[in-house]
Amino acid sequence: MIPVCEPLLNGNEKKYVNDAMNTNWISSSGKYIEKFENEFAKFCGVKYGIAVTSGTTALHLALISLGIKKGDEVIIPNFTMVACANAVCYTGAKPVFVDAELNTFNMDVNQIEKKITKRTKAIMVVHLFGHPCDMKKIKKIAKKYNLKIIEDCAQAHGAEYNRKKCGSLGDIACFSFFANKIITTGEGGMVVTNNKKLADRCTSYRNLCFNQSRNYVHSDLGFNYRMSNLHAAIGLAQVEKADYYVNKKIENNKLYKQYLKDVEGIRLQQEEPDVKNVYWMNVILIEKEYGMSRDNLMKVLKKAKIDTRLLFTGMNHQPYLKSGKYPNSDYLTKYGLYLPSGSGLKRSEIKYICNIIKEFKR
Repeated sequence: MIPVCEPLLNGNEKKYVNDAMNTNWISSSGKYIEKFENEFAKFCGVKYGIAVTSGTTALHLALISLGIKKGDEVIIPNFTMVACANAVCYTGAKPVFVDAELNTFNMDVNQIEKKITKRTKAIMVVHLFGHPCDMKKIKKIAKKYNLKIIEDCAQAHGAEYNRKKCGSLGDIACFSFFANKIITTGEGGMVVTNNKKLADRCTSYRNLCFNQSRNYVHSDLGFNYRMSNLHAAIGLAQVEKADYYVNKKIENNKLYKQYLKDVEGIRLQQEEPDVKNVYWMNVILIEKEYGMSRDNLMKVLKKAKIDTRLLFTGMNHQPYLKSGKYPNSDYLTKYGLYLPSGSGLKRSEIKYICNIIKEFKR
C-alpha cells in the first residue's frame, strides 16, 4: 500500500534521541528543547519559539496569551481541522465561521468583514494544505477593527507570502509536528512570535504558571503542555533538513500536475501569485466531468494499493458547533480527497497513481 503520508526520518533523529536517552534527559528539560525552539524560530524568521505537546495546545496557548476569554468571538475558517474551533472553545470564546473559496480552498477573505461584531477579538487564519492565505487583505481588515491575527501553520512549514515565511505574518502563530506533517516530532507543536510579552506568557502557561522561585505558588491557571526532550531531539534533526522536505513536497506536486493536467474532471489546488505553496497534501476534487464519483474512485485506488483520505467536514456540521450554511465547504467535503503526499514518495509511485486515475476516467 502506498500510504497517504508517512514520516521521513533520514537525518540525525536517532543520534539525538540516543544522546538524550544516554544522558537521562528525557522529560521537558534538556538541551534539545531550547535548540529546537531556537532553530525552528530561525527557520520561520521570528525571534521566539515555545515547544508544546501538539498543534492544538499551541493554538490554545496562543489564544490565552492574547487574552481571549468567555464572551469573545474569534473568526476562523469553516473548512478546517476541528482543532481550530476546539481551541477557541477551550477559552470560553465563540468560533465564528467563514466559508472557503474554491481556488486555494482557504478562508474567503471577502466574507470576513461581515462576520465581525463588537465581540470579535481575533482572526485565526489557516494556511490550508500549505497554501498561504491572502494576508494583505486580512491584515487590512485586522488593522481596521483592531483585531489580533493568529496563524495556524500546521500544514504550512516553510510556506511563504510575499517572500516572508508563514509564522511571521501575524501577531502569533502555531505549528503542528504530528507524524504526517512536513516537519515531525511524532506528537508535538510550537508557538512562534516576535512579541516577547506573548512568548513569555506562552512559556508560563505551558508549565502550570510556576513563578520564578518555584515555590509551588502559581500566578494563574496554567497547563501542562510541555514538550519532552526526546520529541525535541527528533524535531531538531527534522528542522536541519526542513528545506529538503519542503522541496520534495513541491517536486511531488509538480509531478501530479504534469501527469494529471489533461484529465477532465480532476481539479487540483491552485496557487496564487506571490506565494510559495508547500503542498503538505496533494488535494484533488473529483468533479462530474470525471465520470466516476469520488467515493468510487477511492475504492478503485484502494484496490490498486493506493491509500487516500477524505477532506475535512465543515465546522457547521459538527454536532456541537452547528451553525449556518457554507456551500463551498460542503463542495470540498463532498468531492475532495488527499492523494499520497509523503516527502519520501517516488516519481514512479506518483506516475502509477496518476495512471490509475487516468485509466478509470469515463
